[in-house]
Amino acid sequence: MADIYGDIRKGERGAMVSIAAYLVLSAFKLVSGYLFHSSALLADGFNNLTDIVASVAVLIGLRISRKPPDSDHPYGHFRAETVAALLASFIMAVVGIQVIVEAVRSLFEGAKAIPQIWSAGVAIVCAIAMMGVYIYNRRLAKRINSGALMAAAKDNFSDAMVSIGAAVGIIGAQFGLPWIDSAAAVVVGLLISKTAWDIFRDSTYRLTDGFDEDRLLDLRSSIARIPGVEGIKDLKARVHGNHVLVDVVVEVDAQITVMAGHEISDTIEEQMSKLHNIMSVQVHVEPKESAT
Repeated sequence: MADIYGDIRKGERGAMVSIAAYLVLSAFKLVSGYLFHSSALLADGFNNLTDIVASVAVLIGLRISRKPPDSDHPYGHFRAETVAALLASFIMAVVGIQVIVEAVRSLFEGAKAIPQIWSAGVAIVCAIAMMGVYIYNRRLAKRINSGALMAAAKDNFSDAMVSIGAAVGIIGAQFGLPWIDSAAAVVVGLLISKTAWDIFRDSTYRLTDGFDEDRLLDLRSSIARIPGVEGIKDLKARVHGNHVLVDVVVEVDAQITVMAGHEISDTIEEQMSKLHNIMSVQVHVEPKESAT
């Protein structure tokens, strides 16, 4: 359990790197967007503001999840980050819709200033910086096996792609098609909304104890290969924050001793930790019914 809490602290570091990057880049994009008259760059800046909210929510959730189990939370507080991500998805959805509405309004304003080419350079520089953050968080997430931080890393990657899209829209506007800039802003708004939907869907799936069937089959296969396991009567798994809880009922030879059954249970726990990085496994041993 100490390793889990240590990994959570490392995940907090990744979340703080994202927050720092978004604070700098959003300010840079918003100021540049106003100065260079770029709707796409402004939309990208607002996108980063929503990412700050999401990253702060992940950070708060990670810190709450480090609280040890108590009388009200015997399984610990690991789901706090999932709840925080769910709340952040609603905020992101509102901002995404607002960006779309503003971009559509600008399309019907008539004549508008063509964004300066410098704004495209700003977008490209920000895309490169965000790719660096993505690589850092992705490597850290893989090292500590953190699903929440990996999701944040994927968000970093999508933000880099959004900045590239904004640069494309700005460059296109230089060829006498200023509406392309506003169209790019609409696309950015749609991407914000899609990210919000993806976070909402994943969070609700986890909170309702959804679990991937293919992964459950992998767990069943690993347990079935353990010496002494003669059958699996029931197997359940659910995601609890950054780790998985497994409940399994196995059948063993009815003639073995209690100690032998206990050793089989220990082996199951060891294999789940070694092969699948699952630290919490509840094993119930039952005698295998003889064929009549």
